[in-house]
Amino acid sequence: MLDILSITGPIYIAIALGWLATRAGLFDRGDMRMLGKFVLYVALPALLFDAVAKRRLDEILEWRYMAVFALGALATMAVGLWWMRRVARQPAVLSVVQTMGMCCPNSGFVGYPINLLLLGPVAGLILGMNMLVENLLLIPLLLALMDAASGAGHWRAVVRGAAAGLLRNPMVLGLSAGLLVSLLGLPLPAVADRTVGLFAQASAAVSLFVIGGSLAGLRIKGLGAQVAQIAAGKLLVHPLLTVGALLALEALGMPPMDAALRTGVVLAAACPMFGIYPILAQKHGHDGLAAAALLGTTVASFFTISAALWLLTGS
Repeated sequence: MLDILSITGPIYIAIALGWLATRAGLFDRGDMRMLGKFVLYVALPALLFDAVAKRRLDEILEWRYMAVFALGALATMAVGLWWMRRVARQPAVLSVVQTMGMCCPNSGFVGYPINLLLLGPVAGLILGMNMLVENLLLIPLLLALMDAASGAGHWRAVVRGAAAGLLRNPMVLGLSAGLLVSLLGLPLPAVADRTVGLFAQASAAVSLFVIGGSLAGLRIKGLGAQVAQIAAGKLLVHPLLTVGALLALEALGMPPMDAALRTGVVLAAACPMFGIYPILAQKHGHDGLAAAALLGTTVASFFTISAALWLLTGS
């Protein structure tokens, strides 16, 4: 258990420090947005570039990992939509918003730091593959479902808009640049390599601090039942279905993945939802619920991720 706490402890201490610093007035939530921009536009793109530029293309695009990650998320999406519509009897748009919180993990701000402490350099590759699946498949699909449910527009227009947004996504640009360097086999000059490395190293600590600061001031009052359903879907159903996808594909003949990637894909699914969840829910007026779910799920994830680590590492 002490080994587990040595991994999860620093992660959640950093989150707690961000929360305390904001609550104490050392920073305000506007400062967290600025620091978040630094992580989003500088540190994480540098990390993704650094993770893939120095490796062969076949090491970077591990199709088995991406298939398991995608199938686990899609299965969670299907279960979430069924539960919210048929069991919880929620309206169509709200059902999609709640389901989004169940199947899109915070790969950059939470998943990467956890995998870095446990798995080392392979954490950058895991982040890169997660970004590809999330930005090319999960987020466009969920946005299209959300707009289709509201009657706000044709799903093809939503998908086209999401595809255009990829061209402005700094993490996708960093990943694409790294893939190009890897494909061409270009060596990085020492100065460029060290500069990229400096910014990449800043991503883990600053991102966790930003998560904590962004949670300061959020409230769950009056939304407990809905938050509990979203949190259960994200922290329990998503990782379990990802394990199911992994075992099912291997049973169908998929060659076993490297042990680090097997662990990494489950931990990625076990993370709380991504930080832009309230922003995406805002368009349809559900940003309050999304923010409350983000708070509750992030707090609860300390216990569920610690349990997942205990099961995965056997320590």
